[in-house]
Amino acid sequence: MARPMTFDTEETIDRAVEVFWQRGFGATTPQNLVDELGIGKGSLYNTFRSKHHLFQLAIRRYCADRAAQLTKALDGPGPERLKLRTAMRNLAGVGEHQLGCLIVNSVAELGSSDEAVADVSKEMFDLIQDAFRAAIERGQASGELIPGRDPGDAASALLAVVIGTNVLAKAGRAPSQLTRLLDAALIDI
Repeated sequence: MARPMTFDTEETIDRAVEVFWQRGFGATTPQNLVDELGIGKGSLYNTFRSKHHLFQLAIRRYCADRAAQLTKALDGPGPERLKLRTAMRNLAGVGEHQLGCLIVNSVAELGSSDEAVADVSKEMFDLIQDAFRAAIERGQASGELIPGRDPGDAASALLAVVIGTNVLAKAGRAPSQLTRLLDAALIDI
C-alpha cells in the first residue's frame, strides 16, 4: 500500500522554481531536487513523473507569477511611462537578484532543442510584448507618449531591452547600470 503524500504539491513546485532558477535545468540533479525540496526520490517520480516534467511545471509557474506582476504593474492609474519602467524593472529583477530571468536562462541553456521551453518562452515573450504594446497605445492616446511610433515596434524594442537586461543582471552588472539602460529605452517611446 502506498504511503499518503505528506507534502504540498503546489508549494513544492514553487520551491522547484527557485532550484531551477538558481542552478539551471542541466545542473540540477534529481538528488538536488530531493535535497532542496525535502521530498523522497519516489515522491519526486511518483508525483512529478520526471525532472523534466517538474521543470515544465516550474517554468509555467514562474511565467504565471511574472504575468501577474506585469499585469499589476501596468494596470491601474498613473503615467504609462512610469508603469512601463516599473514593469521592466520587475521583469529584469533589477536590484532584487542577479539570477536573470528563468525563461531567458532556459532559452539560453536549452535553445529550441527543448520544445516545452520554446513553447513557454514564446507564450511569455508574446504576453510581455502585448502588454507593453497596450500600455504604449494608452500612453499615445493620452498624449503622454510620442505619437506616430508604431506601438508594436516599440513594444518589441522594450522586450529586447528587458531580455538583454536579464542577461546583464546575471553577468553581474550593477543595478544602477541596469536602471540607466532601462530608462534609456523609454526615452524614445
